Amino acid sequence: MEFDRLLQIRRIYAQPAALELPRGQQIVARWPDADVVLVDSHWNIPDLHGDETNVPRWSRIKTEALVLGIKKSLTVKPNGRSADFIAPSTANGCAMACAYCYVPRHKGYSNPITVFANIDQIAATLERHATRQGLKLEPNQCDPELWVYDIGENSDCSVDALLSPNVEELVGLFRELPNAKLSFATKFVNREMLAWDHDGHTRIRFSLMPADLAKSIDVRTSPVVERLAAINDFVDAGYEVHVNFSPVVITDTWLADWEALLRQLDATLTEAAKAQLAAEVIFLTHNEQLHEVNLGWHPQAENVLWRPDLQESKTSSNGFNNVRYRSRAKAGYVRQLTGLIQDIAPYCRIRYAF
Repeated sequence: MEFDRLLQIRRIYAQPAALELPRGQQIVARWPDADVVLVDSHWNIPDLHGDETNVPRWSRIKTEALVLGIKKSLTVKPNGRSADFIAPSTANGCAMACAYCYVPRHKGYSNPITVFANIDQIAATLERHATRQGLKLEPNQCDPELWVYDIGENSDCSVDALLSPNVEELVGLFRELPNAKLSFATKFVNREMLAWDHDGHTRIRFSLMPADLAKSIDVRTSPVVERLAAINDFVDAGYEVHVNFSPVVITDTWLADWEALLRQLDATLTEAAKAQLAAEVIFLTHNEQLHEVNLGWHPQAENVLWRPDLQESKTSSNGFNNVRYRSRAKAGYVRQLTGLIQDIAPYCRIRYAF
């Protein structure tokens, strides 16, 4: 089973306050043989975070460790790109191990899943915020009618749903909100979600990249061909399904590889799936600290991710010093890929590309 491959929980690091809540107790009960280690902070755990000796154990830690915490910051942040708003996270970290993931830049050398037990507070915050927003009077690229809330900024909700009902409960909440829908990107196909009652107020964005590249940098994720096939099934189940072409990584054969992927997408999707399709196109952003960490556990990924000959430093909006493809060349890459999308899959509306 995919669950057993990703998660074999042997140790649960838990804040005492999380253990007092029903969600925390429910999760601990699922793994009665796991050691429970009390911690003051879900963020700063010496065994997991910031210890460079853990680098060779990168994937093992993701498999065997789970953190239970309390989400303190319940701020709903404006976005305007993937969604109108970024919701407070119900989880942080991931059991998958994509070599380009930004979370380790912030969290340390390992980022297993942290589940937040105070789901009731998170849900109440979102309900109040959506109620204050009222009706969406002007359409935008996020959605023409409903306010869109991204609930998966720091985790993969399809995997999170294997651990607890947090994600399904938020799907149920947004089902009842007449003016809002939730959204999240995923690299994991969780078919249990096909039976959820969402009433069309959930947008799933399957992240895609050329399959051969995904084998080397999309570590522990569902195969790209499986993600492609799942689009039709989730559309049939009433979900709105978009795609993220992300991250776009420049290689010697990148454009031919993307052409092959787009033709595979076109051949796979049903007419119903094509009729509602839209895409986000996101080129790779990397980071020197993450590059150094990756050299310790997955150095072959850096052959394509770390390209000083193509990249330049740029300070992000949150103050981090990252590397991106040089701006003038990147503008050309964007034109090439968006043009290819229009040629092969003209029904796929490009919501934004950067």
